[in-house]
Amino acid sequence: MLTLVEVFMPLIIFLGTLLIGYLLRNVLLRRLSGWAQKTKTGIGDIVISAMKGPFMIWCLILAVYFSLEFSKLPEKVVDASGKILLSLGIFSITWVLAKISTQLVKRYAAKMGGALPTTSLTENMTRIVVFGIGFLIILQSLGISIAPILATLGIGGLAVALGLQDTLSNLFAGVHVTLARQIKIGDYIKLESGEEGYVIDITWRTTKIRMLPNNIVLVPNAKLAQAIVVNYYLPDTELAVLVQVGVHYNSDLKKVEQVTCEVAKEVMKEIKGGVPTFEPFIRYHTFGDSSINFTVILRAKEFVDQYLIKHEFVKRLHERYAKEGIVIPYPIRAINYEQEKKE
Repeated sequence: MLTLVEVFMPLIIFLGTLLIGYLLRNVLLRRLSGWAQKTKTGIGDIVISAMKGPFMIWCLILAVYFSLEFSKLPEKVVDASGKILLSLGIFSITWVLAKISTQLVKRYAAKMGGALPTTSLTENMTRIVVFGIGFLIILQSLGISIAPILATLGIGGLAVALGLQDTLSNLFAGVHVTLARQIKIGDYIKLESGEEGYVIDITWRTTKIRMLPNNIVLVPNAKLAQAIVVNYYLPDTELAVLVQVGVHYNSDLKKVEQVTCEVAKEVMKEIKGGVPTFEPFIRYHTFGDSSINFTVILRAKEFVDQYLIKHEFVKRLHERYAKEGIVIPYPIRAINYEQEKKE
């Protein structure tokens, strides 16, 4: 028969361990908060955020472990339970370390100004490395030798690589695209196949591009690495905006240039997305069938700004030409009726 002490001792130890863990959690988090406020790196905030929830889980694991040690359960049950609790503890610590590592990678990437791009691929690879190490530690703690497992993985990896050629090619292509930094999240790109839009993420298999109609295009990383891509954000986001215009042959070309540049300057300074410091200019280039044609060169801060700039420029230029008496001729096609009759 079990005495009252033997019955209630495990319960007392369980509750006592939880209480001590709760008090320790409050003290530790308070100290970490004070340290985080003194530092400017933000590491303290990351650690606190990652540890808040799992800390009580660790206390619960310890409480169960200590109570089992003082219980009268069979030794085999206690040993098996201890191994399970140890595995859960290592897994929870690995989870916390993976979360901290991912956040540190994000913060480091932001601090370095894009030297290490943060994508789903980089975040997932960080988690895989941390969880892989944690898994090996769990196996080692359970008394399972990891050397044969590593050897088996090395041999089996060849067979897996052959069976997953497309998947692995996309994975390594995604790593290449991410580290090369020629295509980054937020860039506006255009593929040789015609698709264009903002890069919103690079995953282990595909690159996600959000088109202007708000549709998502999924491009396999391997194809993206081999494709001809126009990146409208390299070397910087500003780009030239070209507008084609034609005026009547009787027009005073000096006046046309002066008026057009005045309107263009107004658009650059007043319209959102224009570059106020840019000096617009025009270049005559063609004697057309019914007009002298030229190109107006403006400048936008980024790719999508060109649409509003063109809209406002055409509208204002049409109004100004009407006031100045500058004619934009209609296309004219002459038909020789005499020749048509003879035929």
